[in-house]
Amino acid sequence: MNYILFDGPSRNNLLPFTFTRPVADLRVGILTIREKWEMYLKTTTTTVTEDYLSDKYPMVEMDENIMINASFLPNLELVEMVRELSENQAIFKGEDIIAFYTSKAQEDIDFNRFEALEYNADIIKIEYTYDIFSKNEEAILEDFGLLTKDRHSCPIPSSNNVIGAEHIFIEEGAIVEYSTLNASTGPIYIGKNAELFEGTLIRGPFAICEGAGTKLGTKIYGATTIGPYSKVGGEVKNIVMFANSNKGHEGYLGNSVIGEWCNLGADTNSSNLKNNYAQVRLWNYESEGFVNTGLQFCGLMMGDHSKCGINTMFNTGTVVGVSANVFGSGFPRNFIPSFSWGGSSGFSTYQTKRAFEVVERVFSRRQLEFTEQEKKILEQVFELTRPYRRA
Repeated sequence: MNYILFDGPSRNNLLPFTFTRPVADLRVGILTIREKWEMYLKTTTTTVTEDYLSDKYPMVEMDENIMINASFLPNLELVEMVRELSENQAIFKGEDIIAFYTSKAQEDIDFNRFEALEYNADIIKIEYTYDIFSKNEEAILEDFGLLTKDRHSCPIPSSNNVIGAEHIFIEEGAIVEYSTLNASTGPIYIGKNAELFEGTLIRGPFAICEGAGTKLGTKIYGATTIGPYSKVGGEVKNIVMFANSNKGHEGYLGNSVIGEWCNLGADTNSSNLKNNYAQVRLWNYESEGFVNTGLQFCGLMMGDHSKCGINTMFNTGTVVGVSANVFGSGFPRNFIPSFSWGGSSGFSTYQTKRAFEVVERVFSRRQLEFTEQEKKILEQVFELTRPYRRA
C-alpha cells in the first residue's frame, strides 16, 4: 500500500512553520510527524502540500493509496485502522477527516459516497502553532515508548546525578558527563552523538536529538525538545526547537517554538506570561489577526532562518516570520513579518539578496549547499508575505 500525508485544513494555522515545510515535517515530541507515521507503518511516505514546496516534498501516487491528514499523530490503534482501510472507506474524528482510501483512477473525492469509520479514542492533533509546545509532553511520551521498545540504553556515566534512571535512554555516541538528569517527572531521551556539557540540569520530559548539544550550566525544564544539530544554553522551559538552530547563551525562553536555522543572540529573553496573567493572544495567518490561544503561558513563535541580536527582548506571544532579522533595545511589536529587518524603532524589508548571503554563510559552516530549490522556496515566501510588510 502507498501512504501519502496531506497538509489538511490546519496548514494556515501552523504558519510561519509551514511556509517552508509540509505539516508532516513539523517536529513535536522527539520525531517529526512524518517520522512517526513511517515508524508505525514501516514504510516511506510522500506528501500533498503547496505547489511551491512540491519539488522538495513530492507526491508519489500509485494505483492504491491511503491519504493521511498529517495534523493527526499516529498511535497503535489508529495505525491498525489505517492499515485496514479499503476502497471507499474513510476514518473520521468528529467532522475531521483522518485518513481515506483512494485509487489513481478516482477523478474526484466525494466523502458522501464513502463509508465513514469513526475513531472514538483520544488522539493528539496539531492544529495551531502553540499545540507544538503545549502537546509536546504527550508526544514525547509516545515517541519515547516507540523509540525505546525492546532496546537497551547505553550506560549512564557514573559522573552524573541521576533520578529515575529507568526512564532515561542514551543513544550510541552521546556524551553525558557531570550533569543532573531527573526523569521522575518524565522520560529523558538523549540522541545519537548528542552532547550535554558539564553542569547541564534537566528535568523531564526532555528529548535532545542527534548531534545536538547543551552549553555549560544549561537549565532545562520539560516538556522540551531540542532538534537535530541544534544548540541550547541558558534557561528554557517547554520549548520545541527544530533542527540546526542555536540559543547558545544565557537568557530565558519558555513555551515557545523555534524553527530551523534560527539563531538567538546572547541574553535574548522572551516573556511567556503577561503581567496581568491574562490569556495570551497570538497572531494567526488564517484570520490575519490576533486570536486568543486560551493559554496563560505562551512565548515566541519564530520561523525558519530568523535571527535576533544580543539582548533582544520579545513580548509575550510574539510571532516572527521566516528570515527576519531583529535587533536593538526595547520590545519589538509582537508580530514581525517574514523578511523584516529592524526592532522596536521600526522595520524595513530585508531584501532577499542580503538574506540569501547570510543563508549561504550559515549553510557553508555545516558543509551544506544553499540550493536553487531552497532559494525558490524562500523567494516564494518573500512574495507570499509581502502584504504584511510596511516597507
